[in-house]
Amino acid sequence: MAKQIDAATLKRLIGEGRELAILDAREEGEFGRSHLFWAIPCPLSKMEFRARALLPRRATPVVCVDGGEGYAARLAEYLESIGCTDVAVLAGGTPAWAAAGYVEFSGVNVPSKAFGEWVEHHYETPSVDPAELKAMMDSGLDIVVLDSRPIDEFRRMTIPTAVNVPGGELVYRIGEFVTRPETTIVVNCAGRTRSILGAESLRSAGVPNKVVALRNGTMGWELAGFSCDRGRTDRYPERTPAGMEDAFARADRFARKHGVTLATRAEFERMQADGSRTTYLLDVRDPSEFAAGHMIGSRSAPGGQLVQATDQWVAVRGARIVLVDDTGVRARMTGGWLRQLGGWEVVVLTDGLSGRLEEGIWAPECPEAKAIQVPHVSPAELAVLAAEGAAQVVDLARSIDFRDGHVPGALWGIRTRLDRLAPRLTGDRQVVVAAPEEAQARLAAAELRGFARAPVKVLAGGTRAWKEAGFPMAADRRDPEDAACVDFYLRPYDRNEGIEEAMHAYLSWEIDLVHEVAKDGDAPFGAWP
Repeated sequence: MAKQIDAATLKRLIGEGRELAILDAREEGEFGRSHLFWAIPCPLSKMEFRARALLPRRATPVVCVDGGEGYAARLAEYLESIGCTDVAVLAGGTPAWAAAGYVEFSGVNVPSKAFGEWVEHHYETPSVDPAELKAMMDSGLDIVVLDSRPIDEFRRMTIPTAVNVPGGELVYRIGEFVTRPETTIVVNCAGRTRSILGAESLRSAGVPNKVVALRNGTMGWELAGFSCDRGRTDRYPERTPAGMEDAFARADRFARKHGVTLATRAEFERMQADGSRTTYLLDVRDPSEFAAGHMIGSRSAPGGQLVQATDQWVAVRGARIVLVDDTGVRARMTGGWLRQLGGWEVVVLTDGLSGRLEEGIWAPECPEAKAIQVPHVSPAELAVLAAEGAAQVVDLARSIDFRDGHVPGALWGIRTRLDRLAPRLTGDRQVVVAAPEEAQARLAAAELRGFARAPVKVLAGGTRAWKEAGFPMAADRRDPEDAACVDFYLRPYDRNEGIEEAMHAYLSWEIDLVHEVAKDGDAPFGAWP
């Protein structure tokens, strides 16, 4: 059994600045209600996929946290089973942390979002409100609007006339969109963080144009009474951009100013051999570029998203982060921001893509799933079973994705909590598991076998294969209801009621983060030792 530590001890460990990971065992929606500033979501339902990637060095000190439900002890037991040697549990969880007088935070990606607010204050990043931008558009002013989010978010809703250029691409590709010094550049996202960081990336890199962030992004735009476009795909040209030489010079100055260092692949191999340090190897290019060929052992972490949601990739305080790209621009810009955000040692590889590469998307290591044997059914076979009333589908997609589309009649569930579906899995109908990942489906099948009376199988290719085969999909924004979406921290526009109020609350929350971080005292943004 893992040792327990109290809140004061954990606070001291955070302040010492040595390697430390704080993993929260709750589902993301539960985590989002209240958590420690530097805590990283590692829910029990996904621990087999996340833990190994988050903890590449098993000797790293780890503290497991929850809300007092007992999940942390289960996560600690699992971490020890995969070879982690220094694991502890925060006694009493977040309630004990709060009782000790320490600050709790709501929301997700909090360090990154708080950092965005700090950037705006520190660099005095200029912004325009939606009404000002609309007037600029109507007046025919020479402006370009660049949406700094990933393409899937851009398609969902964006400002009219905007072009999708994710944050990590902005300095690299600005020469494709701006050739006149008179052009005003407006950067937007859904709220605040990526608007601010995108605009300040261009300003700090020395782009000579006037650059502003759209205050409160698409949420602010709609709250001001303007309409967003939906379904658009306007994006940057996929080629080496115009002005690349200028972009490199700008990024190099920015990275060096903030303490980013350079290394070769040979030097990186020596870093990896250092058993006293945690080293992450992250490729900051677009995911399609990563899939076409990447350094063996690297993970895809598009630069803008890495800064926006660092806790998806990096769990260890005091770790070394090694960044890879092709031209050096994107890695240098990303590294400069990571140094200011978390004080990690950040290294850019100068020849990361010059050696042997591998193709394909990154997939987490999960030996537990490989050991489970479970029969499959094809979408066509499931369609026959469903028509006969002989199958019940259990879908493990994120709640927000299940709402958007699932096999008709499917039940939504969270792995490690599937026993809550037991009353609905009645009769002799085969249970068919649909999941975004094969490994997730296998683990769920083993869990369902513990209480389901009928055979359990896996839908080959999951719901995506069902849809691609042309079979009908069901969608329902209220299945599951908002309160049941504990696996996902609902954004204001994901909710079914009180959307406008939630938008206002979210924007106020972001703005206030700077003050809460100052009160917490464990994030000296821009002034790390």
